[in-house]
Amino acid sequence: MDWFPYFCQQLINGLTLGSIYGLIAIGYTMVYGIIGMINFAHGDVFMVGSVAAFLMVLWIGLTGTSGLFIIIVALLIVAALAMMVAAAYNWTIERLAYRPLRGSFRLAPLISAIGMSIVLQEFVRINQEGRPKPIKALITGEHDLIHRVTENGEFIVRLTNMQILIIVSTFALMTIFTMLIQKTALGRAQRACEQDIKMASLLGINV
Repeated sequence: MDWFPYFCQQLINGLTLGSIYGLIAIGYTMVYGIIGMINFAHGDVFMVGSVAAFLMVLWIGLTGTSGLFIIIVALLIVAALAMMVAAAYNWTIERLAYRPLRGSFRLAPLISAIGMSIVLQEFVRINQEGRPKPIKALITGEHDLIHRVTENGEFIVRLTNMQILIIVSTFALMTIFTMLIQKTALGRAQRACEQDIKMASLLGINV
């Protein structure tokens, strides 16, 4: 059996899914690296942002036939607004669930994070009725990279435009994030807190 086409298709699928997981993992590692706490509600905040983006797309009536330029501009605006919604939820969670527990025993923030995760999940489930809500693909089109005829039939290695967008967007966001951490005062403050939070506080960084 020719394994190469299967390998290529799984590589494309893995890069796409890994790109999404990579963006989520950045937030986990930043929080844990700086304050040493695993934020179990982090993935649920991403979920809230995704649901907000989904509802905005439905509200503006965006479809795959709207035109590529309109779709890209609309998605950029929707993404920015969804990030604001997620940031507002994250800020609220930090103020209500994490900040009051600073200095307490180590398990307290962890338990609070699990509680906030459950709250966010149930909040969205109750408001959105807990059922699948499909949406048609906004960015369509695909590219056939490899076409092979095997003993089990045809096998085509496909790369969709949506997969290209996900991978390219992820690398662009990671590049911007890396520059933010390496080149800005905020990034230097975060790296200082990760290395020694007490010394960072003595140097005037608001921790």
